[in-house]
Amino acid sequence: MSERETAGREEILNLLRERGVWFELTEHRAVYHMGELCEAEFPYPEGSAKNLFVRDDKRRNFYLITVKGEKRVDLKAFRRVKGTRPLSFCSESELMSLLGLTAGSVSPFGVLNDQGRRVEVFLDREFFDDPGMIGVHPNDNTATVWMRTEDLAAVIEGHGNKVEMVSV
Repeated sequence: MSERETAGREEILNLLRERGVWFELTEHRAVYHMGELCEAEFPYPEGSAKNLFVRDDKRRNFYLITVKGEKRVDLKAFRRVKGTRPLSFCSESELMSLLGLTAGSVSPFGVLNDQGRRVEVFLDREFFDDPGMIGVHPNDNTATVWMRTEDLAAVIEGHGNKVEMVSV
């Protein structure tokens, strides 16, 4: 992808194919929040991910926190552990300008649209445990891409964004 292209669903899938990354695609109706996942059948339910796009109070640092779907994230505790300034959720305009995404379709693949490489990605350490699978939207909330977590991290790092494993 060039610097000016936006990575949408087809661009994400093509990128994975070009890099020889194994993945499975599950089509489903639009999912806007974790509660709606119960209505769909997934091949790797233990890999279902929830994504939080947050920023510090100065709007200088942006973070995408991806955790197992059933987990709750305490942003105050995360802040203390990571040594950040106070955190809050990003606005829809920040989501669109940085990741090229709309509310309800937040995904780690969105960082491929982060041309300034401003977003730091935190992946829940448990996604790396056996079987090491993660399921995330391909920048479109009507499908889920299932893949090895280490491959997802490599794709993001290959774009130039920092990825860190965290215990949440």
